[in-house]
Amino acid sequence: MPSVVKMNFKENGSVESDQTQKLNDRQRKQLQHELKIYMEKYFKQKLGKGVDHTKVIIWDDMVIIRGEGFLTEPEKYIVATTAGKDLVNSARMQVCKQHSIDNMPYFETVLGAKAIHQTYMIEAEGDFWMHAIVFDRVLTE
Repeated sequence: MPSVVKMNFKENGSVESDQTQKLNDRQRKQLQHELKIYMEKYFKQKLGKGVDHTKVIIWDDMVIIRGEGFLTEPEKYIVATTAGKDLVNSARMQVCKQHSIDNMPYFETVLGAKAIHQTYMIEAEGDFWMHAIVFDRVLTE
């Protein structure tokens, strides 16, 4: 069973930015690629192991980041048991929370929008994670 956390940022401090223009298709694809590279470097630096596959989707007022192949070899062994699966899901959920703390200001600045909701999902048994963020304005044309 996946671990899911939902957070509401309505009381969070605002990041001021002049960027309120909507992204056209070319800009959206370029930014998706830049955020993908950024996320891969972040996890490689923080965990010593990057994600095998990362995809970033910017659509309407949302950014969705998903990754596959993030487990270390010891975690893959631990996940084979029910108790181990829960343990790895819990540990990786802490990684997601820290990723949000570290990177949300960057996302808000780059997009010129404020995050108002987010949710994470970790499926250790499938070696999959996802982070969806809803912003306070439409980001794309």
